[in-house]
Amino acid sequence: MKKIMLLLLFIPIVSNAQLKDLIKKAGNKVTEATKTNSSLDIGAGLKEALNKGVTEQVSKLTAMDGFYKNEAVKILMPEELQKVEKTLRKMGMSNLADEGIKSLNRAAEDAVKEATPIFVSAIKNITITDAKSILFGNENAATVYLQSSTTTALYSKFSPVVQQSVSKVGADVIWASIIKKYNSLPLVSKVNPDITDYVTNKALEGVFKMITVEEKNIRTNLSSRTSDVLKKVFALQDKK
Repeated sequence: MKKIMLLLLFIPIVSNAQLKDLIKKAGNKVTEATKTNSSLDIGAGLKEALNKGVTEQVSKLTAMDGFYKNEAVKILMPEELQKVEKTLRKMGMSNLADEGIKSLNRAAEDAVKEATPIFVSAIKNITITDAKSILFGNENAATVYLQSSTTTALYSKFSPVVQQSVSKVGADVIWASIIKKYNSLPLVSKVNPDITDYVTNKALEGVFKMITVEEKNIRTNLSSRTSDVLKKVFALQDKK
């Protein structure tokens, strides 16, 4: 009889222990699922933010005057040619100098049209670890990530397009004329800059400058978070 009573008393103890174990396991699963969903949200949010930067800012650069009439990214004469520009203007050849500058910007506008597929590929490859590091990093962390992962590929894509565009818009003729006129002047150091390399690097610089603008908007301006994912993810950044 005593054995039966002890057994009856022991059953609830075992049941309680099992119940606690089940609750603990369930809690662990919920925590794990929450962490996973949070990671997925962060990844999705960062990818959406970068896509937004490419769509809303980089695409502007591909339009006519996208570089030329945007003071933030407008390409000016190379530093070694600024003395050329001043000399031409002093000699009444401002139109030639203006056309030279415009042709550089037209070449950049053409080149940036090649950027989107490279950015899309880089954005797709963002890992959860990358995403968390970017979200809680500096205000340009996403731009820096894209810059480090796409610059080489972008330069390879941009350079031949710039070279072709320089010819298409007549920049090669304009620049040959500018350099010839300048080099023919007495007492000047001869110049022969690599215009293709210069425009390619300036185009890259402009692209990342505009992505930085959009990233800063999303990080600091609540109205720029135009989807639930962006609102949810960047709210985490606001709390850091």
